[in-house]
Amino acid sequence: MEWQGWFSLGLAASALLLMSLGRYAPHLVMMSVLVILSVSGILEPSQALAGFSNTGLITVVAMFVVAAGIHHSGGVDMIVNHLLRSPRSVRSAQARIAFPVALLSGFLNNTPVVATMIPAIHAWSRKIGISPSRLMIPLSYSAILGGTLTLIGTSTNLVVNGQYRDLTGEEGFSIFSITAVGLPVALVGLVAVVVFLPRFLPDRKDQQKFGAMREFTLEVAVSLEGPLVGKTVGEAGLRDLDRLYLVEIERDGSVVTAVPSEERLRGGDRLVFAGDTQAISDLLRINGIVPSVHDDEPSLSKDRAERRLVEAALSPQSEVLGQTIRDARFRDRYGAVVLAVARGGERVSGNLGNIRLKPGDVLLLEARPAFVSRQRYARDFLLINDLGTEAPRHDRAWVAWGTLLLLVGAAASGLLSMLNAALLGAALMILTGCCSVGQAQKAVDVPVILTIAASFALGAALEVTGAARLAAELIISASNGHPLLTLLLVYLAISVLTEVVTNNAAAVLVLPVVLSMTASMGVPAEPFVIAVMMAASASFATPLGYQTNMMVFGPGGYRFMDFVRVGVPMNLFIGLVTVAVIALVYGVELQ
Repeated sequence: MEWQGWFSLGLAASALLLMSLGRYAPHLVMMSVLVILSVSGILEPSQALAGFSNTGLITVVAMFVVAAGIHHSGGVDMIVNHLLRSPRSVRSAQARIAFPVALLSGFLNNTPVVATMIPAIHAWSRKIGISPSRLMIPLSYSAILGGTLTLIGTSTNLVVNGQYRDLTGEEGFSIFSITAVGLPVALVGLVAVVVFLPRFLPDRKDQQKFGAMREFTLEVAVSLEGPLVGKTVGEAGLRDLDRLYLVEIERDGSVVTAVPSEERLRGGDRLVFAGDTQAISDLLRINGIVPSVHDDEPSLSKDRAERRLVEAALSPQSEVLGQTIRDARFRDRYGAVVLAVARGGERVSGNLGNIRLKPGDVLLLEARPAFVSRQRYARDFLLINDLGTEAPRHDRAWVAWGTLLLLVGAAASGLLSMLNAALLGAALMILTGCCSVGQAQKAVDVPVILTIAASFALGAALEVTGAARLAAELIISASNGHPLLTLLLVYLAISVLTEVVTNNAAAVLVLPVVLSMTASMGVPAEPFVIAVMMAASASFATPLGYQTNMMVFGPGGYRFMDFVRVGVPMNLFIGLVTVAVIALVYGVELQ
């Protein structure tokens, strides 16, 4: 192997180290690698940029838009309202979350599924009196397992499929090719989540992170022809909203105070609530509740137009990580002021300016109106809950689900390729009004897309320089050429990489090695490629290993060791089950 191969290996090791440290955003690291490979001449410009035209990557972009259509039409809310209801125990509550979320994640990107479910689960946990810390990790783990059910369940599957097609020239995998392995693994994993996980999860009471620092008044209206007309306040569920109180109803110029549960709602009623930001976000998602727009807005509402209270969790890609609040200059950088910080489910006390920020910290911000829209593009924050939450288009929910079924059916029947089916689904979501063009743009996670596209360049460099072949020979040597042991080593290597870097980057870097290895051994590549997909998705041991873990970290009030305690056994268990299922399905033997 010439110097280009060793240089590519060193570059890959450096990139992995930088990403594992968490100080540099993965997309910045991988884009820097792409630039170095192109400028050094190891790759031609067309090779370095080939990832941006990869069919798997474009399919991922389209599926982000499809998921946005389901979210903004209230499609997930419809499922939540019908399935959650009133469980009798913690295990029953976890089961009501686990199985529907896994099924949804099989056909939608699991990240937006979790983002949609978190506010609903958080509100539901308060209603049923179960700590969010007993429910949020099962939510994330169920979404991860569900993502392995189909090719479109997670971006990793689509990206690996696209890279496999580019490297081999083969047709690639169909939408249900992974299901024979993913379904039994997901079922076994979900049973483990419901039966064994509860005894290891912490039980931390859902204390309001920021106390009574702010309480807001919100006025909404009953839709003139909505489903709430004619229902009593109790039947509409407006008495069951925790931390949100119905103060009065304004109707035809008069005011109904001390509103009884038996009071029947009329179209056009203006409802005045008092409560906190999270509860207000829950209220605005109720079908039949619309914004109250009138000429004589009270002073509090006029004040809200100039400022917003926002709760936001710092993402692993945030550029202020490791800085103190004073050094981060939030007012200049974001147009926001930090009022409080919560970590591990508890408010961080002390001198606010000296608090050093970490991934998953939940910040209470007083921000300018443009803050939310800017940060949905910038991705410095996750789980932004603000007073200006957009109400879902509930009348489009069935249209959104019909579009998803059409997409899946066209891809499964072979009528359309996976790429064309996803593009058609994304276009229909916008054309039918399930989501707006702006919402579709916000749904596309640009840092993730850049990370994936740039990772292809490093993967290509490992392939063309012979570095992948060298790594493959080392793995074969370590396993003595035994197919089953080799499969186990491949799964283990990707599982470890996924916990310290992004799952997509780990999969893209290892796939060329795996293909070189299977060619040298003279065995079919398919079971090993399936192992790459499964291992890159099954990341349970740390909050940094998979984005859904980081998303539930703050809302669940978790600490880092909570994930280690429940996630390491889960990683080992799912790994052994996956390798065993692949061996049975594809007849991989220990020779």
